[in-house]
Amino acid sequence: MFTDMVGYTALGQRNEALSLALVEEQRKLIRPILARHSGREVKTIGDAFLVVFPNALDAARCGYDIQRAVRDFNLSMGQEKRIHLRIGIHVGEIVEDQSDISGDAVNVASRIEPLAEDGGVCVSRQVYDHVRGKLDIPLSTLGQKSLKNVTELVEVYRMVMPWEKEAGASPEQLDKNRIAVLPFANMSPDPTDEYFADGMTEELIDRLAQVKELKVIARTSVMSYKKKEKKASEIAKELGVGSLVEGSVRKAGNRVRVTVQLINSGNEEHLWSSHYDKDLDDIFGVQSDIAEKVAGELKIRLLEDERRVIEKKPTENTEAYTYYLRGKQLVGERTEPSLRQAMSVFEKAIALDPTFAKAHAGLAESCLWLVNDQYEPYELLAPKAELAATKAIQLDQELAEAHAALSNVYFLEDHLRAGLVEAQRAIELNPSLPDAYDNLCDIALLKQEVDEGIKAIETAHRLDPVMPRYVERLGRYYFYMGRENDALKHWEATAHLNPAGTFRNLAEYHLSKGDMAKAKEFHLKAHQLEPTNRWGTWMRGFLAAWAGDKDAALAVMKEIEGRWMGATNLNDLAFIHYGLGDLDSYYAYVNRAAEQHTVRFAYVMYCPLFAKARQDPRYQEFLVKIKTMADS
Repeated sequence: MFTDMVGYTALGQRNEALSLALVEEQRKLIRPILARHSGREVKTIGDAFLVVFPNALDAARCGYDIQRAVRDFNLSMGQEKRIHLRIGIHVGEIVEDQSDISGDAVNVASRIEPLAEDGGVCVSRQVYDHVRGKLDIPLSTLGQKSLKNVTELVEVYRMVMPWEKEAGASPEQLDKNRIAVLPFANMSPDPTDEYFADGMTEELIDRLAQVKELKVIARTSVMSYKKKEKKASEIAKELGVGSLVEGSVRKAGNRVRVTVQLINSGNEEHLWSSHYDKDLDDIFGVQSDIAEKVAGELKIRLLEDERRVIEKKPTENTEAYTYYLRGKQLVGERTEPSLRQAMSVFEKAIALDPTFAKAHAGLAESCLWLVNDQYEPYELLAPKAELAATKAIQLDQELAEAHAALSNVYFLEDHLRAGLVEAQRAIELNPSLPDAYDNLCDIALLKQEVDEGIKAIETAHRLDPVMPRYVERLGRYYFYMGRENDALKHWEATAHLNPAGTFRNLAEYHLSKGDMAKAKEFHLKAHQLEPTNRWGTWMRGFLAAWAGDKDAALAVMKEIEGRWMGATNLNDLAFIHYGLGDLDSYYAYVNRAAEQHTVRFAYVMYCPLFAKARQDPRYQEFLVKIKTMADS
């Protein structure tokens, strides 16, 4: 085996200290892996390794494990500090000369290595013949290659790594009806009017989403581009959209000036542009006109019910509407203080206009995020959310976000049939609403309909590709459902979007593989990025229990009981008891959590770490209990 660091010479010329540090990191990373696969390090040549193995299968498996370890290392590193390796492997006779080796086999291996891609492994036909049918990693031929100082052509194969990214579509190939509304710039003299520009963005997203032929990217993902200077083609490729809407808002007193343009992201051609100077009371007409003009430019013929919903005026009270926009901005921040403030702001909007359905739906949404993010117990805010969502639907039966909120409430209450009906109705009204697909995922997985659950969370992620919740959940569920290659590819492609969530998943993944050191490493990285996330605490206790440190595990359980009150503690305590091998306590806590509508069912039903508990007869009793509550 030959290994070589890609771009090492150029890096050394640019930053010698960094290049030397990376070589040292590489050596610390590779040497333990060589030992595990019986590899004998013959020598290092600058940044390169020359290694011999007792057989081809050990060498091939070692090559894969090295690249997997490098990939894991790179996930938490900035671009400059990442290690880039190529590996080449060949089988043949060697000549031993004291502490060195030589011969044609060494020469062939050294010539094969440059044919590998960054992060890849290339092997000769001889290696392929030895490992075929024995190696879990697919090998794909690159054809016959002419190698320097080798007289005969050599057929070379490459390892097809499970995390390899599929080639993305070019901007020219992207669907023009897949559209993103970029954050409107705030041109108002008062910087505190930023919420109005953000609200204009979200309201346009909502109006365009009423057009069934359009696939509209959700707010969370487009807001990640706020105040970022990027070309339209770059944004389009990252979001996978063929069309972009961008503009600005200037609010001064009761007057509003809106400029807007529609861009073909493939060639950055401006398809349409306009500006509006209106009284604040006319802002709804501006939003409706923009949505209709965009649809027209994209050659979409609006149906009568679509036009009616687009032109619907949500409230006659402009002050209530400004409170509503401020509340939506606060919900988008998704912190505990912002969600609590959002509740208060929505309640002010409702006080000004009790018939304002969207304000009631916003109140339900802020309550539900406080519950789902574990800032408040289910029993305290779920009834308030249900009341608000129900009122919103009574006022406007076509309000998709209200149906999605009610679906979430029903899921929390274990009324799956009702939750499914509401989620499906939300999607019927607004096919671009990711929250509804997220609810569908939960319902399907709880009903053990795995394929449907995965499809639903994949759709939510496509509609809101930057949303940390969907990024984390999709990778986790791929892993839990046994789709390891899909999980690895997803983590590789999205780690920059939600590093803490990716590290949480990787900690569980490595622990399931028996690699305690890696599990602890990723647990620490996740906890350092999000120290208030409760996963970091119970996982610390779980790792201690898994390692046999009962005292440390018990200390963490005591910490949990002291820091957090309420039913959500039950899951944390159950998991640590499981790590200690105490299945009696595990099921006692899990069943109590189920009865109080707080059980983390994905861990109990699917996580590989709890596989042993699913072999216990009490697991079937748990499923019966869940089904009984769901059918009630």
